[in-house]
Order: sequence, then structure tokens, then C-alpha cells
Amino acid sequence: MLIMNATESKACAPDGVEATNEFDVVVVGAGFSGVYQLHRLRELGFSVRLLDAGADLGGIWYWNCYPGARVDSYAPIYEFSDEKLWRDWNWTEIYPGWEELRRYFNYVDSKWNIRKDTQFNARVTAANFDEQDSRWTLQTSSGEQFRSRFVVLCTGFAAKPYIPKIEGLETFVGPKPHTGLWPQEDLDFAGKRVGVIGTGASAIQVTQEVAKTAAHLTVFQRTPNLALPMGPRKTDVQTQTKLKAGYPDRFAIRRHTFAGFDFDFIPKGALEVSPEERKATYEGLWAKAGFYFWLGTFNDVLIKKEANDTAYGFWRDKTRPRIKDPAIAKKLAPDTAPYAFGTKRPCLENGFFEVFNQSNVSLVDIRENPIQRVTPNGVVTQDGKEHTLDILVLGTGFDAVTGGILNIDIRGVGGVTINDRWRDGVRANLGLASAGFPNLLFVYGPQAPTAFLNGPTAAELQGDIVIECLEYMREKGYKRIESTPQADDAWAAHTNEVAAMTLFPQTDSWYMGANIPGKKRESLNYPGGLPLYLQKCQESAQNGYEGFVLTA
Repeated sequence: MLIMNATESKACAPDGVEATNEFDVVVVGAGFSGVYQLHRLRELGFSVRLLDAGADLGGIWYWNCYPGARVDSYAPIYEFSDEKLWRDWNWTEIYPGWEELRRYFNYVDSKWNIRKDTQFNARVTAANFDEQDSRWTLQTSSGEQFRSRFVVLCTGFAAKPYIPKIEGLETFVGPKPHTGLWPQEDLDFAGKRVGVIGTGASAIQVTQEVAKTAAHLTVFQRTPNLALPMGPRKTDVQTQTKLKAGYPDRFAIRRHTFAGFDFDFIPKGALEVSPEERKATYEGLWAKAGFYFWLGTFNDVLIKKEANDTAYGFWRDKTRPRIKDPAIAKKLAPDTAPYAFGTKRPCLENGFFEVFNQSNVSLVDIRENPIQRVTPNGVVTQDGKEHTLDILVLGTGFDAVTGGILNIDIRGVGGVTINDRWRDGVRANLGLASAGFPNLLFVYGPQAPTAFLNGPTAAELQGDIVIECLEYMREKGYKRIESTPQADDAWAAHTNEVAAMTLFPQTDSWYMGANIPGKKRESLNYPGGLPLYLQKCQESAQNGYEGFVLTA
């Protein structure tokens, strides 16, 4: 029998490995993708173990517990589509905060019994492929080992926080948390002098909250964030009850839209309409708030600079009046776009720009006035000024998309590491697998739509591709699947060709790996949209998983 359950595998457990640590599938990462994999594969009779470095479910929502942390995709699209879950679950906010997302994962566990087959505080540090029996051995930081036929990596695109090398950072005597590694016990900012390095999504959310109570807040900005208004947040049971009749249709629409939401780009270009119609359209999108102005806009905004300029101009003219000081307004919303609108991920804000009207908040433009060093008591900028601080928040981002995978010592055929395999660029056929690493599959990883895609949508739709593949292998008696180098190269070329048709490569962003020194600049995500991606995966599957080698 090809696929064994945990008890059947007991007799086959090698010396030194606990029998209960032998599984059909080991899933790494207990966020939306990992939870979905465990639930569905277990339903289908696979023996599965879910491992996570955190102490509880949630993935990024275990680690994201900084002040103001909340999702920027609205409910119900940011949840599982299983009616058994959403029928009796109600949110208190359209854009839930981290506490409510943790409660949601607890609720999911109460229905799907996820914790039963999950091991927490189990950071996977190494994975080695045994060519003799086509199985993987995974090791955690505690030294515990797990063996499985298949490994599904659900490490997410923000699993490895990035802390830049800043002279003296280690000498700072106060707390200096990274937003992606926030202390579970939280920090008290009331009456403190606080510095925030960065203006990405998490830094903006921290800034909005800390400014309410800090004695003084200094924001160190390198690049303006073209953030969009989040809009109303509160909701209630009555409102959601009325909407639930339409939930199945809303969830069904996701596979037909670019980013897996229940809305899509307008099927005409900004340059194809009159200035009056264009402005009226932008006004309508702005009134809807959220990501509509980014992912529900004209279909040429992310492709043609002239079209993009119209979007930026509208954004700038909406944003500047919110900032009283004209000099600060120009730093936060410059005359000319600092980069093409939407080619860095815009975050959603609630009062971020008004924060800089407060007397206890200051902005330092570190392109004009770079950080020279960190001292025990603050940050010194090029002008010689020391900004005295009690707490320094590092909103410095992540080694995105590939970082969580490359952080594991993964060794495939011939002992080759995945770091070596990807040294000259990512190679991941259909964003699912890489040649030389049999039975290792990715969900929400490199060269898939990933960072352009709503997370729960990816967990289910890309997750189903992996699940259907494992079902197919079981039915046909295959024990090994491996991408081919030719298919890897072809998919990488296709990904970068599609990206070249857009404005994304013209911007230094984490989408392109440009935020990490030494990282190859390339499209880390598939920019062709979810429908085309699903079509490509379906074509491969219908042709007997063309681009992959399957062996019995």
C-alpha cells in the first residue's frame, strides 16, 4: 500500500525515529494554508502532521500582535469558504484585528479539530531527502525528527523578518522589537519616546496606535507609502446575517479575479476614457475604500506609466489636504510619484496621515538625512542630531516569499541544497515544486500569485491543486513526483516575461526581492493573475502532470 496511516507505518520506522513521527505528509506552517492542508488531507485518509514554530495556530497571526495589527483584506473574503464555518461565525470588524483573528483560528479548531494533529514550538531547521525510499526526514530546532513521503511547505511570504545592518543597533538599551517578532506580552508606549524605522504596512499600523499615547514618536521614512483609506471597520451580526445568503457566490467569484477577491479590474483603460469619466471612476473607487482603488481600477494602471500617473495624481490630491504642514505633505505625498502606484503593496490606513499633524509626532526623511548609527539611547542621523528614544520599533520588512523556505536547510537529490538550486534565481515550476527536490511541494510560495493574492483564497485554490495531485498519485500508485529543470526554467521565464509587461520590475520592492542586499532582483510572484495561473496548473494536471516526472 503506497499511502500508509501513522499506525501502519509503525513497523517501518527506522532506528532512532519514533514510530508516531512517521506520516504520509508533513505540513510546515500553521496559517491558513497549513490548516487547510491538514484538514483536507486528513479527510481524504492521509496521515498528516502539521508543524509550526509558534506556540499556537494562526501563522502570521500568531507573530503579528503589535499594536494596531489587523488584516487589510475584508471579511468575509478573508476567511475559509466552508459554510460549516461561516454560517455560525460573525466578525465584529470588517477588517479584523489580530486578537479577533486568533479567536477565529480557535473557532476553526473547534470545528475542524486542527490542534489534534499539530505540533507547536517545532521550528523546522532541516529537511533531507532519502533517495532509497523516497521519503523526507525533517528535524526541528529541538532535535526531534519526522519522516514523511511528502512535505508541503506553507511558510508564507512573510516568515523571515529582515533586520538591516545598522551600526550600533545591538547597543540600544531599550526594547527594539521587529514588528514580525513582537513580544507576546506586548509593550507599554504610554509616555515613552518611540522611534519607528519604516513605513510599510506594519510600521503604519504601529504608528497610528503609538501616536495616541507616546510622549513623542519619530518616524524614520525611507520611501513614502501610497497607503489607501481602509474605510469603516465595525460590523454586526444583523448585517452579516443579511449578507450570508450571498456568501457562496462571493466565494465562487474568487477564482475568476486577478487577486482572488470578489471584485476585479475594470475592463477598460484609464487612457481610453475622458478625463471626466476617469475622475468620476476614481472617485467611486475611493468611496468604496479598501483595495478597490488598487485592484478594482482601470486595467492599464499597473501596465502603462501614463495611466499609472493619473492614479497617482488622484491619490496625491486626495492625501495632501489631510496633512497640515506643506513640507511634510510633500515628503509623504510628493509632487511626482516616488514609484509607480501599486507596484509596492499599498497598505490600508486609518488616520495615518493625520498623525503627522500632532505635536508629539515628527517625520525624518532618511533618504535626505540617513541614519548614521544607533546609540544606547537613540538614533543619530547624518545631520548629527541624536533622536533620544526609549523604544525603537523595527518595521523593516521581510526577506519575502523565499526567505522562510531558504531558512530551512533543505537537501534534495545528491545532497544539493535548495539554497544552491536557487542561487542564480528562483526555479519553482508552477510555483509548486523545484527540480531536485522530489515530493516537496509549496503553497503560497515563490512564482505563484502569492503576494498578489488574498491569503485564504490561495490557501484553498492553490491548496486544492496540491491536494488533488497527492490524490492522483495515490490512485495511480506513484510514490514520487519531481519537477524537471526544463519546466522550472520555462516557468521562471514565463513569470518574468509577464512581469516585464507590467510596471512592477521598474520599482525596487520586496515583490522583486530588491529589499534584501545580495538577493537576485526578479519577480518572486506570478503576476499573470489567479485565473491564468489556475489554467496553467489545470493544463499540467490534465496532461498527466506535464512538466513533472512521476514514478512508482
